[in-house]
Amino acid sequence: MHVLVMTVVHNPEDARILHRQIRALVDAGHEVTYAASFSAHGVVARPWVNGIDLPRAAQRKRMRAVWAARRVFKRLRDKVDLVMIHDPELLFSVWGVRRRPPVVWDVHEDTPATLSLKPWLPSFLRPPVRFLARLLESTAERRLHLLLAETAYAGRFKHAHLIVPNETWVPDSVTPPGDDRVVYLGWLSRARGVQEAIEVGRLLQPYRVAVELIGYADPQSRPALNQAVAEGVLEWRDFMPNDEALKRLDGALGGLSLLHDEPNYRHSMPTKIVEYMAHGIPVITTPSPRAVELVERYESGIVVPWEDPKAVAQAVLSLRDDRRGRHAMGARGYAAARANHHWPNSARRFVSQLESWAGVKK
Repeated sequence: MHVLVMTVVHNPEDARILHRQIRALVDAGHEVTYAASFSAHGVVARPWVNGIDLPRAAQRKRMRAVWAARRVFKRLRDKVDLVMIHDPELLFSVWGVRRRPPVVWDVHEDTPATLSLKPWLPSFLRPPVRFLARLLESTAERRLHLLLAETAYAGRFKHAHLIVPNETWVPDSVTPPGDDRVVYLGWLSRARGVQEAIEVGRLLQPYRVAVELIGYADPQSRPALNQAVAEGVLEWRDFMPNDEALKRLDGALGGLSLLHDEPNYRHSMPTKIVEYMAHGIPVITTPSPRAVELVERYESGIVVPWEDPKAVAQAVLSLRDDRRGRHAMGARGYAAARANHHWPNSARRFVSQLESWAGVKK
């Protein structure tokens, strides 16, 4: 099977797209052509995919990338068995093209709710754009195959669709949590707690506990982060490929998830929490429902109030001072991740579903 995978929004090194789904297809013996914004993100295609460079869709500049993706789709439609898109913008790249192969939209997020978090979208435009997003989802369900990243997304659609959760690769063994460093892995923005993370770094400075942030930051957050780095408040490593970033979790005191109480986060599982558990470190999280459910079920971390850096710092110090407790939390989280959230368990279902839609067996 030859699969064309396209994204113009996500980093080409996106964990779900590249390190889980594409890797699973390649490991199963299938060929993948990956069209993404490699140059715009300063990365190159992995040697195990056929890379095609696309413009990046960012802020209000999106249509150039959408039309470039459409040209790639039309050029390759007779050469691939299935196409998989990862951005709602790319719906416009595949609709209205004759003789197209089966198309799959991987729904990563609650698109209408996410629009309320876009600082580049004027507030007066958000209601009509949310309505358009709901209309796009309804139309896509009739015309395309869908995969969902969360069970909570199912309520937005009329029919049942395969859930491909944001699980992770769980290593065979892990390093016990240390006592001098907490980490954050993921996108950095106001709504994801970047200001709280900076303040936590300030509060922990006297205690010689470092705060390390790993991830791309939106333009609004970068000045504050650069200032914090210049002041020695924290370490910020910017974006790192997922396989490299995950290594930074090993031996940390704990992992931070500081989401705000936003509609798009209320029913989503923060992938970083599963990644922290998979690497055997305690979780410190704000009380988004799915995060609380996971952490409390497995006793794998501490829940702190919304937007409360002091509570976060206190949680970090309590873990630092309780070696036995943090080791136990880390061990319970690791065991739960290995048993219930190990990506290869879902990878087989994912690949089998795409093979079925393509009508092709390897």
